[in-house]
Amino acid sequence: MRIVGRIAPALVILLGLSVTADAQQGTAASAVAEMDQFVERLIKAESALMARLGNYHPVVEVYLQNLLPDPQLGAVPTRDDYFLGQFDGRNGPAATPLNPARGWFRPAGLMNRPFGFDYVPSGFAATTIPDVRVFDRARYDFRFVRREFLDAVRCVVLEVWPKNGDDIGFKGRIWVDDRDFTIVRFNGISREADSALSRFFRRRLSFHLDSWRVNVQPGVWLPGYVYLEETDFEDRRPKPRQVPKLRGQMRLWGYELTDATVPSSFAAIEVGAGVRDNSEPARQISPVLSQRSWERQAEDNVLERLTKAGLLAPPGPVDAVLETVLNNLQITNELSYDPPLRVRVLLTTPLESFLVGRTVVLSRGLIDVLPDEPSLAMVLAHELSHVALGHLLIDTKFAFADRLMIPHGEVLAQLRLARTADEEMNADAKTVELLGRSPYQDKLAGAGLFLQAIVAHARPLQNLIQPHVGDYVVDGEHALASLIEKAPALAPAQLDQVAVLPLGARLVLDPWSSRLDLIRTPAVPLSFAREKLPLAITPMAPVLRYAEPAATQ
Repeated sequence: MRIVGRIAPALVILLGLSVTADAQQGTAASAVAEMDQFVERLIKAESALMARLGNYHPVVEVYLQNLLPDPQLGAVPTRDDYFLGQFDGRNGPAATPLNPARGWFRPAGLMNRPFGFDYVPSGFAATTIPDVRVFDRARYDFRFVRREFLDAVRCVVLEVWPKNGDDIGFKGRIWVDDRDFTIVRFNGISREADSALSRFFRRRLSFHLDSWRVNVQPGVWLPGYVYLEETDFEDRRPKPRQVPKLRGQMRLWGYELTDATVPSSFAAIEVGAGVRDNSEPARQISPVLSQRSWERQAEDNVLERLTKAGLLAPPGPVDAVLETVLNNLQITNELSYDPPLRVRVLLTTPLESFLVGRTVVLSRGLIDVLPDEPSLAMVLAHELSHVALGHLLIDTKFAFADRLMIPHGEVLAQLRLARTADEEMNADAKTVELLGRSPYQDKLAGAGLFLQAIVAHARPLQNLIQPHVGDYVVDGEHALASLIEKAPALAPAQLDQVAVLPLGARLVLDPWSSRLDLIRTPAVPLSFAREKLPLAITPMAPVLRYAEPAATQ
């Protein structure tokens, strides 16, 4: 009995360990089963998203910069590349060009790249999904990392990599919304056997990427933004240091315009200005007003066509801010026009401004990089100068409806709105005159610095500073020299001198509706000269929110 009494506690402990082991095995088995179910649901959601992408044809824009190291500035751009196209997901992600052939651009499917690089637009379109063949358990391993909130969206973070050491496929992390089981972000590298972002000396290259999706409707997530970066290419040249670092961004917008699932409707009826109240006596419009009306018709046709192509933002709060500055210039210079001048925003990145009739159009990229309000006033004053000088504001051929009944890919080629050299020179002189009587007359040092910065970057960043519709912001020949002369010398290493901002510094673009809003976060004090990032591409983390259900009437 004494021996049994001594052994009993040991048996209890062994039995307890056995029960604990069984419990742990059961918990582990349950966790594996739960993981399997979770992965199956995300695979199903990813397959549904790929099928859904065939219903949309949003605008896709890719902008790349090659950089070389600099001891003070961190990195400086040496070349850039640009592609503007339309996304097509019906047979896997692809892109067709919208911008006409300019400079090095080759419309036969490759982006402009001398010196050995050929960028493939459809390869960039493929970065909207981690694997064109969709994830599956046979090809991939998954490992749980943690739960994490991306703003308002609760996510499960998983590490993913191809089985058996295979390099083909996606390797990195994915963030899966635990409400819809949709991948809302993936970060890593994707190598596909039949596609690549670039061909370099006939070898395929893939870049590291950080790809984000946005919730555009309840339960519907669509690609919105991709950041690309590569420090070292695996297929190196004999002298690796000569291969520059690369950064890039891809944006998609205009899904709502191209939603093929929405049936057409006759519900929206617009009453034109020509409808007359029959209770009034019939009157003949005067020739001057008739001419203005005809010009307005051409103007509205162009603006409507740019909007339908997804290139012009719908009217919104940003327009109101720009029009306030434009009104300041008109009032202080005692200028008034009927119909009044308007301002709209072109959604593309290259820096440009132009007139469509009595509507001033500024590109999103230009607004992003302007350092202050006086610099914005300078750009608006230049377009106002064309109006004040009586230059032709619109080609009235666009008043005929058939002129713009063309495919999206032909819109930019048809709408070349550049000015003559004499008109630009006269407008520059008038701009200085208008600014001299404006509220900004004593605050134009920043505008002069901005012009200097654009001239300094004009050669390495030809695609950013080359316009697609209008004229160069600064063309080098008549570059508002008097404003430059009054500004201090450009000092890139000086922290308190910010001549030009990085891309994406001011505006937020909604991928679904193409609407713009101002970034309302406060400015961040700079600690190093390399943080100034003039005209630079930077990573972007979109604010993720769940879409609200549509309001019922």
